[in-house]
Amino acid sequence: MAEANIELLGKLHATMLRIRLFEERLSDLLEADEVKCPCHLYIGQEAVATGVCAALRADDTIWGTHRSHGHYLAKGGPMPEMMAEIFGKAAGCAKGRGGSMHLFAGDVGIWGTVPIVAATIPLAVGAALAAKMRGDGGVSVAFFGDGATEEGHFHESLNLASLYRLGVLFVCENNLYSSHMHVLERRARDNLYEMAAPYGIPGIRLDGNDVAAVYKAAAEAVERGRAGEGPTLLECRTYRWRGHVGPAWDMDVGVKRKDELKEWTAKCPIDRARKALLEAGVPAGRLDEARQAAAAEVEESVKFARQSPYPEDGELLEHLFRPSRGDS
Repeated sequence: MAEANIELLGKLHATMLRIRLFEERLSDLLEADEVKCPCHLYIGQEAVATGVCAALRADDTIWGTHRSHGHYLAKGGPMPEMMAEIFGKAAGCAKGRGGSMHLFAGDVGIWGTVPIVAATIPLAVGAALAAKMRGDGGVSVAFFGDGATEEGHFHESLNLASLYRLGVLFVCENNLYSSHMHVLERRARDNLYEMAAPYGIPGIRLDGNDVAAVYKAAAEAVERGRAGEGPTLLECRTYRWRGHVGPAWDMDVGVKRKDELKEWTAKCPIDRARKALLEAGVPAGRLDEARQAAAAEVEESVKFARQSPYPEDGELLEHLFRPSRGDS
C-alpha cells in the first residue's frame, strides 16, 4: 500500500473510531436514562459517512436523516455541540431545540438532518442547483436509507438532478431494513442501484463496510459532479447493529436478523480498516492511541453537555415563523 494511501486510511480509521465510540457512549447514556431524546444509532455503518465525507470540500453540503450522528462527525461537525444537542442544552448545535434528529453545522456544510423519510433528498438537489447557478463547483450529498427509495421524493429528485446535470451524490445506505421490514419483504427485487438507469445516471453498488471502496467511489462521483457531468447514485450495502431506534440489539425481530447480525458484526468496518493498516506496517500502538484519543474526546463532550445550561424559558418563541398581521 502506498504511503499516501496508508495515511488516508489511517485518517478514515480514526474518523470511524470517533463515530463508534461516540455512539457506544451515547448508548450507555440512553440505557442509564440520562439522555431522554430518541436516538437512532449508526453503529455498524460508519464506513459510509466516513468514506463519502472524506471526498468532500468543507463548503460542500450534506443532507441527512434520523440516523445522522455519523454524517455530522464525518463532515466535521463539533462533537461537544452534538452531544449537548442530544442532551437538550442551549449550547447544542440546534440550540437544544432539535435533538438527535435535527443536526446543524453550517460552517462545515451540514445544513440539516430531518427524520421525515426522503425529505432531505430534494434539499440536496436544491443545494446542487444553487451551486450550479453560483458556478462555484460545489456538490451536495443526500444520505438516505433503502426505505427512502420507495418515496416519490427520491424519484422526482433523481429525474430533476439528471435533467439539469447537477452535482449531487445520492447515497443510499442500504442496511437491508426499513424499520423492521427486510428489503425483500417490501420489494420484488433487491436492485436499488439499478433505479438510476431510467434517469440516465450511473448507479453503483458497493461494499458499504469497506471504507476505502466507499471513498474511491465517492471521490469519482464528486469529480463527475464538479465537472458538470451530473449526479451519481451509490448503493452502499451495510448493516445497523442496533435497533431501529434506541440502544437495543433488535434480537426480538426474528431468527433471520439474529443470523444476519452474527454475519455482519464479523464484517465490522473498523476492524477491517485496522487489519489493513496493520498489514501495511502501521504499529498497533499508533492505532491504539487513535482509539484513546477518540475516547477522551467523547468523554469531554459528555462533560460539556452535562455542564451546559438548558435554554431559558423566555427563548421559547425564538426561531419560530410568525406571520405578520397582514398575512392570511
